[in-house]
Amino acid sequence: MAITASDVNKLRQQTGAGMMDCKNALVEANGDFEAAVDILRKKGQKIAAKRGDNDAKEGVIIAQASADGKSGVILTLNCETDFVAKNDGYVALVQSLVDLALDKLPATAEELKALPYDARLSVEEKITEQVGVIGEKLDLSNFAVIKGSKVVAYNHPGNQLATLVGLSSDAAADIAEAGRQVAMQVAAMNPIAIDKDGVDARTIEREIEVGKDLAIQEGKPAEMAEKIAMGRLNKFFQENTLLSQAFVRDNKMTVEQFLNSTEKGLTVTDFKRFSLS
Repeated sequence: MAITASDVNKLRQQTGAGMMDCKNALVEANGDFEAAVDILRKKGQKIAAKRGDNDAKEGVIIAQASADGKSGVILTLNCETDFVAKNDGYVALVQSLVDLALDKLPATAEELKALPYDARLSVEEKITEQVGVIGEKLDLSNFAVIKGSKVVAYNHPGNQLATLVGLSSDAAADIAEAGRQVAMQVAAMNPIAIDKDGVDARTIEREIEVGKDLAIQEGKPAEMAEKIAMGRLNKFFQENTLLSQAFVRDNKMTVEQFLNSTEKGLTVTDFKRFSLS
């Protein structure tokens, strides 16, 4: 199939590989994007895959927890230009959607869109109205709710990245600060799951396959490749699952150890991370 410049550029942005490497990988993969990523990884190219990030251009993301800390919401309202996203009125519009969502706690973006925004319009109708006012396409592209013993939100300056974290307890005196530190960890390190049990089977299979191929390319005997691949898989878990990651504020301990130092047995029950880049 024909490989377009747009396809090459997309792969290049995600992987950091050279233009010709990306084009050749796409040709070899017959246009299959995920297969092309694997091909580049197997050739030892540096990967900077943005797992779980939103495919959005401009807009505003806000996360907020309820006053009692038992629930929280996070949403993305996209627009076309950075000029609109930085406008105070646009940020206020997004905040009004967050306030409504936090009050009603709809389960999905579609349920949120169906809620009354005011006596005149639904949320979806309000967004449509603002399209006419602003003159740009608007899209409520991502929405999530977390409920738990303690929910903490973190909004990175600029409103282009936000996180929401649920904790298993609210007993510790400094639980809010501990939650904030973990929410900032999620923002900085972009984990793909809470722990290895939350990593989907397909991802694990891909990591093992890549690990085997790299070991063989490094000259290791085929019978050792499986063992080496499993070692690399464990390292993958350490780097990409939240509780096993080195704690950003003190890399001598893991996030799990940090939480236990706050309260024995304290853990993360859920997290969400939305980003525009």
